[in-house]
Amino acid sequence: MGVSNPKEDSNQARLDKGASARFQTTLWTAVRSAGDHSSPRSEAALAQLCQTYWMPVYAFIRKRGSPREEAADLTQSFFAKFLEMNTVARADRGRGRFRSFIMSSLGNFLCDEHDRASALKRGGGKPILSLDFQHAELEFSQESTKPTTPSTTFEKHWATTLLNRVMQRVEAEQRQNGRGDLFEHLQRHLWGDSDSVPYGELARRLGMSMVNLRVSAHRIRQRYREILREEIADTVDTDAEIEGEIRHLMRVVSL
Repeated sequence: MGVSNPKEDSNQARLDKGASARFQTTLWTAVRSAGDHSSPRSEAALAQLCQTYWMPVYAFIRKRGSPREEAADLTQSFFAKFLEMNTVARADRGRGRFRSFIMSSLGNFLCDEHDRASALKRGGGKPILSLDFQHAELEFSQESTKPTTPSTTFEKHWATTLLNRVMQRVEAEQRQNGRGDLFEHLQRHLWGDSDSVPYGELARRLGMSMVNLRVSAHRIRQRYREILREEIADTVDTDAEIEGEIRHLMRVVSL
């Protein structure tokens, strides 16, 4: 049985306290700010939420059988109404996950839509978001042959979008710190890509020792996990829910 080190315990307690404080300030941050038009962060928070959920919304509508152009119109119209009615302000963290709130809102919206003309009328016929539907259709077509429900398709694209944003944040940080080249070489190793260059060869190319290379990879993985928790903490309420959401996300990705 190990002997406790008072100094290490004290340091860990301070770290835990600091992590707890940071956690409390990030809970539902994006949702709260987006729904509060008096907040200076409202517009940016709304943009962040729309960018996270528009592809899952589009995929959900396509999976229900709408053609490409109609799905694009309905997606724009859904977000037009979502923004116009400040629907996000009604999101209640005590009633479930934010992604479930989006799906519920989308289901209600589609039930109210009778045809494409009404969707265009509601959206004013003008795109309110700059969305790359051509890229979205390419992503959707790669998944469309799989026997999944619209809800499963929504969650699959939600997970992909979230993980891509996390990776982009990690890469941006690495480049800002002058480690962009290292990140590019290590990226395949981080997720166990079978086609990745062996560590020995990679260390030779980069002029690094194997130890330093492995430490760098470990630190990038650790930072990835931290940013993933930050992203998820924006739309759940407790530490336990963050862990549950991460497990759910991993299950969705593996489908």
